[in-house]
Amino acid sequence: MTGASGTTGGTAFDVAIRAEAALGEGPTWDPDAQRLIWVDILGSRVHTYDPVSGRSTVMVTEQHVGAAKPRAGGGLVVNLRDGVATYGGAEGFRWLHRDPVPGRRANDAAVAPDGSLLFGTMRYDEAPGGGTLSRIAADGTVTPLLDDVAVSNGAGWSPDSRLMYYIDSPTRRVDVFDAGDGQRLLNRRPLAVIEEGAGWPDGLTVDAEGCVWVALWDGGAVRRYTPDGELDRVVELPVPRPTACAFGGADLTDLYITTARTGLEAPHPLSGSVLVVPGAGKGLPQPPFAG
Repeated sequence: MTGASGTTGGTAFDVAIRAEAALGEGPTWDPDAQRLIWVDILGSRVHTYDPVSGRSTVMVTEQHVGAAKPRAGGGLVVNLRDGVATYGGAEGFRWLHRDPVPGRRANDAAVAPDGSLLFGTMRYDEAPGGGTLSRIAADGTVTPLLDDVAVSNGAGWSPDSRLMYYIDSPTRRVDVFDAGDGQRLLNRRPLAVIEEGAGWPDGLTVDAEGCVWVALWDGGAVRRYTPDGELDRVVELPVPRPTACAFGGADLTDLYITTARTGLEAPHPLSGSVLVVPGAGKGLPQPPFAG
């Protein structure tokens, strides 16, 4: 921790990493290394942070990077502008799936309970229908899941793996699917709708009680919804653009929140930093990508 802290809306938060990331995103707890992984999409950087030692690392990627996740084979799997690749490990950099489309980039990604990676895309101009959500299995097989997306964002699974939650930000919804056999998403319906003026739903995480935490871009808050879609808690923040959240720490009770400063005429001093709410709840262990 940097030692800086604050309280908004009755909730105490600390500044885990003071930074000026253009588009901080994708916080992920790596349980083996006991570190947080996060990205600056537009800065083409993958960051790691050890909350015990305070040590941080930065890796520059060759393209805009939407997400980075631990990989069972060592190193990371990354969702890059032109596809999915690996960094580190015995193989170094290697494309697993390459599908460049002019005007399109990678966005958020999530590792499913079976170890596959769900990776999203979007157009830089956020045009409706310009994005996708796909699945890449450990053997490299790619399966399209959704092909009419605007801004593919957060994804997560219920504790029993039977439900998958997903956000296409311009819809203002947090949707829920029956996870099916992993090859298909079935019975799409809204879990919650974000009202106008409250921001846009961005990244999400699911806790051990099955509740869904959602970062609200331009809403300056993270919300917690019950499995029935009821608003249960609001964590107000001083920054207008929180982007995503994830539980971390040795006992998975600290909620890490990435933030952005891109597009803000007068960013808050903490915009682009990583914030943390200690003892916010209890997270679920996240598997590494099995490939």
